[in-house]
Amino acid sequence: MAFQGPNPALQTQLCSNVLGALTGLIQPPLAAGLGAPQKFYCPAGVQGGSPQQQHQPALAQTPPAPARMTVEPEPDRPIGYGAFGVVWSVTDPRDGKRVALKKMPNVFQNLVSCKRVFRELKMLCSFKHENVLSALDILQPPQIDCFEEIYVLTELMQSDLHKVIVSPQPLSAEHIKVFLYQILRGLKYLHSAGVLHRDIKPGNLLVNSNCVLKICDFGLARLEEPDEGQPMTQEVVTQYYRAPEILMGTPHYGAPVDLWAVGCIFAELLSRRVLFQAPSPIQQLDLITDLLGTPPPHALRSACEGARAHVLRGRHKQPALSVLHLLSGEATHEAVHLLCRLLVFDPARRISAREALAHPYLQEGRLRFHTTICRCCPRLASGRVYAPDLGPPAAHRFDDADERALRSVWQAKELVHSFILDQQKGTRVPLCINPNSAAFKTFIRSTAWHSSKVSKKDER
Repeated sequence: MAFQGPNPALQTQLCSNVLGALTGLIQPPLAAGLGAPQKFYCPAGVQGGSPQQQHQPALAQTPPAPARMTVEPEPDRPIGYGAFGVVWSVTDPRDGKRVALKKMPNVFQNLVSCKRVFRELKMLCSFKHENVLSALDILQPPQIDCFEEIYVLTELMQSDLHKVIVSPQPLSAEHIKVFLYQILRGLKYLHSAGVLHRDIKPGNLLVNSNCVLKICDFGLARLEEPDEGQPMTQEVVTQYYRAPEILMGTPHYGAPVDLWAVGCIFAELLSRRVLFQAPSPIQQLDLITDLLGTPPPHALRSACEGARAHVLRGRHKQPALSVLHLLSGEATHEAVHLLCRLLVFDPARRISAREALAHPYLQEGRLRFHTTICRCCPRLASGRVYAPDLGPPAAHRFDDADERALRSVWQAKELVHSFILDQQKGTRVPLCINPNSAAFKTFIRSTAWHSSKVSKKDER
């Protein structure tokens, strides 16, 4: 069951919640007033009901809640469109808090799509770190025959780093250090779990006005591949933040691709403009060699033949790293030194997240974060009590054995459905999409960029 010991009085109170009434996009199934069969949005109307609903009393059997003064709720609205999902800002009727609702449409088109969605869902539910976005709840699924879409609730953040960078808001050296420290802290956690994010960019770094930062969007994330003979897809990472080994067609890569992206973001925070902004991957590679110089032969050992020939047949370029000092007045010697350790052509020589966190440039950011921002160091009357490990790794490696065992779309659908029901075995009232909501029609029409054209090619 979704919650132990159904409480009719509580459900009735939620049905008349002053923050949502019947206008909220998400509601408890009974509050949504769903009686007719619904394909996706509530299992109450499906014959036999869902496992959560079969033994719950009908709404008419519950005494009415006392009259309450109503307040105008904040309207539900879309706030982001990603490669594989749409994100809305909505009100959780259980506590009145604003949360983010991620809609994952057309989940079960093919086996590749199924595996990707299950992986992202499992990651959101398993990650527990202050600088990594995690799931607060998953909306109640219908019976498996009608199961086509997934809805995940996460913490609602106020903005993202891209919006901050392009805004006129000043960014001090302290801001940059605090943001960079949290990015690396979150990446250290992910990499210690064996997870490659593969799409680190400013738009996937959510921020609040108190400077808390969280890494989000695990649609392209995967477990690192220990077998170097196993090829991995090149269709990852937004081009401006794509590491040179991916641009050069390296068939196997690892955590350093995320650190290259961090270096690009660090330079962007300093200068308020994209560091490598080219219209094509080849021109992107040319801009990189303009700054770093022509790479030595050992750095090209895993590149595809065409990319290697392109780099070597051009004129020999000398490194021009001194121009990094001109990014801004905040590009100090320590800042440029760390930047040069991140922007290394050869991934084997690129600094790791753990090593970068120990760099002297980040000492001030670490102190500021753990003194005024973090939740890991409790504040007592006597002052802050600092945690023994300020950058804790993951407790265990992410397990993708269930995903690897999938052989059919139906098997994947059963696994995802069962996983969501297992996640709902708690004390909270379950939620579903409310078709009576004023925003419902707009919501069901909103689609992700790639939701209808997911590649059938195995996504490694």
